[in-house]
Amino acid sequence: MAKGKDVRVTVILECTGCARNSVNVNRVSTGISRYITQKNRHNTPNRLELRKFCPYCYKHTIHGEIKK
Repeated sequence: MAKGKDVRVTVILECTGCARNSVNVNRVSTGISRYITQKNRHNTPNRLELRKFCPYCYKHTIHGEIKK
């Protein structure tokens, strides 16, 4: 029996602070913080946002789900 879409999916969380700062072309980008985690598709149908530590910003920032 073939299984349809899995309930738990792997998602990538990216720092929103670093992503906004890297738009400036003149500034040298130090990097963008990314975390890999899983979410339950039934409990969290919308995009996931968590406060995680960003080593490039040196503080806790909101990390939002991005497309793969």
